Order: sequence, then C-alpha cells, then structure tokens
Amino acid sequence: MHCPICGGVDCYREISCYWRYAIELFPEFKKKRIPVARFICRRHRKTFSLLPIQLIPYFQYTVGAVVGTLFLGMGCWQMGQKGFHGASVEVDPESLVTPWLITCWLVAVVQGLRRGHAVLRQFYNLDGIHTSGAWEEAAAYFAAFGLRPKIDRVSLLMDLVYRYSRRTGQFLLGTPSQYRGSVRP
Repeated sequence: MHCPICGGVDCYREISCYWRYAIELFPEFKKKRIPVARFICRRHRKTFSLLPIQLIPYFQYTVGAVVGTLFLGMGCWQMGQKGFHGASVEVDPESLVTPWLITCWLVAVVQGLRRGHAVLRQFYNLDGIHTSGAWEEAAAYFAAFGLRPKIDRVSLLMDLVYRYSRRTGQFLLGTPSQYRGSVRP
C-alpha cells in the first residue's frame, strides 16, 4: 500500500485504532461501533486511517443509508414536497435523521459525483447529466448508474464505489482528513 500522505511505500507504521459509529438504516436501523485502523507517515508525522469502503469520511451513516434516504427524499420530491421532512419521517426515529441532515447528504453526494464525473464516465454513460437543481442532478446520476429505489441498490451502489476507489485510490463521497484544507494530489 502507498502512503496517502507522501505516496511512499513502507514510510508508515500502524498505530492504535480508533472506534467510530457506523449507522445503517436499510433494511433496518443498526448502530454499531467499529474499529478503524490508523497509521502514521514517518516522513510527515501525519496520521491516516483505512476506513472501510462502505463508510463515508466524517459521516456516521453508511453509503447505503445515505443514498437510501436520498431515494426516500427523491420520492417525496417527485410527489411535489418541497423540503426533506417526508424522507426524515420514513426512517427509524432512533436514527436521528433530520431534514437538515438529508440536505447535507444531498449536497455531499452531488459534490462527490461532480468531483468524480470524469472517472465515472469511463464506466457509465453520463451524457444526460447537467448541473441543475440538486434533486434533478442526483436523480440523473442514479439513473445513469442503474440505481432505482425498487432494486437491490446496495450491491450496485457498492460496485460503483469500489470501481471508483480502485481507479483513483479516493473516496467517491466525502473528503478524508489528509485532503481537507489542501489540494488533492
């Protein structure tokens, strides 16, 4: 593995893991604490983590939970609802999903898809994607990926996330700490 801080090999060592929550909403609400492996780059004295691919950096909710909730929101939007309240009441109340949180997720997902557009177009026909309203853009991306609310979106979604990560070495959604406040390599 190459160090994501400096790009070197064997320039890092494992340090103690940290624990974080991983929250899944579909098919049912589950909240688990999971260990995340951490390393330190010896050259730059900065830490990095190996976050499981189904998680989004700085999000407690899984990729499947976020996109599944966006599908609920999209259904409400297509029925003419303006906000995100309809989607927030569709998930388990213990999940603490709010309309504001769904708004943040929609923005983060659209930003991630825009950032990854050039790579994703190698795998999918993205000619119909246009910068427009966030719901329209997210719906167009999901349609291009073959993601629909009624099918097993988790396996298709994870295939998409794996493909992107394998090609770029990056997360499709979210920004890991080593890239916050700096320009990506």
